[in-house]
Amino acid sequence: MNQQHRDERARIREAMDRLLTGQATTSNGSLTVVALAAEASVHRMALQKRHADLKHEFYERVRKEARQVPEPEKRLRATVAKLKKTLANKEAELEELRRLVTNLTLASAVLTAGNGSSAEPVPAAENVIPFRPTTS
Repeated sequence: MNQQHRDERARIREAMDRLLTGQATTSNGSLTVVALAAEASVHRMALQKRHADLKHEFYERVRKEARQVPEPEKRLRATVAKLKKTLANKEAELEELRRLVTNLTLASAVLTAGNGSSAEPVPAAENVIPFRPTTS
């Protein structure tokens, strides 16, 4: 680990302390990775990639010390709830469609059976001209 890497980690840890105590100097003070990166003067992707362990440590400290749920977890929970509701609606719609298919199949069977058992031909309407076989 080189000196620049150690300096970045030290700045990130100091920024964590400032954010958790509510004494932010360069960020908006929110308890997010974006604010942590701004407070530590490091690029957000450096925090996400090179210092992922510090990002996880920050979120753990947010849970324990600030007794808050981190923003990404809140968004994820909201998305999960929305998806569960959508899934329940789709399952109800699918069940309704299955019932409809069953009913239509039964109705088709009744109509088909009713046409075949009739001894008398169905009378044609007045405006219907029956086809006659062609004679050659």
